[in-house]
Amino acid sequence: MVLEKSLSMTAGDSECSYANNSILQRKVIVKSKPLLEESVKNMLKNGIFPKCLRVADLGCSSGPNTLLCMSNVIDTVHNLCKENKYEPPEFQVYLNDLPDNDFNNVFKSIPSFLEKYGNCYIAGVAGSFYQRLFPTNSLNFVHSSYSLHWLSQVPKGLECNKKSILISQSSPPQVVEAYSNQFNKDFSSFLRLRSQEVMSGGHMVLVYVGRSNPDPRSYDSCCLMDLLTNSLLHLAAQGKIKKDKIDSFNIPSYAPYEEEIKKIIQMEGSFSLEKLETFESDMTAIDKPFGDIAKLVVKTIRAVTEVMLVSHFGNSIIHHLFDIYIKHVTQYLSMGNTIKFFNICLCLRKK
Repeated sequence: MVLEKSLSMTAGDSECSYANNSILQRKVIVKSKPLLEESVKNMLKNGIFPKCLRVADLGCSSGPNTLLCMSNVIDTVHNLCKENKYEPPEFQVYLNDLPDNDFNNVFKSIPSFLEKYGNCYIAGVAGSFYQRLFPTNSLNFVHSSYSLHWLSQVPKGLECNKKSILISQSSPPQVVEAYSNQFNKDFSSFLRLRSQEVMSGGHMVLVYVGRSNPDPRSYDSCCLMDLLTNSLLHLAAQGKIKKDKIDSFNIPSYAPYEEEIKKIIQMEGSFSLEKLETFESDMTAIDKPFGDIAKLVVKTIRAVTEVMLVSHFGNSIIHHLFDIYIKHVTQYLSMGNTIKFFNICLCLRKK
């Protein structure tokens, strides 16, 4: 339960909140929209529309992105009905995230959503998607974006991961193996649980923060966390935090390689992989000074890590930490580096 509390995004609508710093995630949702539309169409291609279509968004978070994916699903179904002169179904939409998610913020956006879509019923479902969330064979469609890289727990055996808060270039092989094994266990569990909840022929679209290199220590996967680690070490050098406090902090996150994902899907066996696509998101592809880009990048990372950092290090160092982080990211960009996220999009069908 402690980990679940520390994995929530920064709530509210402040300058540092997730709601105001999730542009990257929105761009990924927009970019993956064609795959989502294709998946919904394939699921309903036999022309048999249920009277009520039950869809779930797992890891919905809060803010302007929360209902975007569900809007895309409903719009796709409505367009199909219009093309084939079918009566549109009703929609039961489930928005899932951890109990400490800012559901109050989510619920405030529902009235305007219902004004547009009408025959739609929305419920919040609080809980980890690494446990059962829905009744057996109750879902037609499941979506999850930028959530499944979060692990159910910090992997065991990371004591030797000194001066690192995640997998880094300096991480020993046993650390890499511990993270990889935890992801394997968690994703296998996720598939097994969803196989009980999704109807036969139902679809899932999953969008991951992944990596393009088979080696988890590849720098394109680690640069932002390495820079955050350096910022923490800077504070330690100033005597603001203890180094052993850094050594005991590990982020429960893993960016998978596509072959890892394929292997787990095949081994678990409940779903068939209908399609897999990859694309990059470049956070530096805007015409602004390095310092401004760095602030945008740091706000994005802060929105998803601040609760974890406060839980472990306390609140007093947070503002100073991210001021230092901005300087490190600015310097990194000024050397001609870019900051790209490698995204993996999957379409799965329940056998």
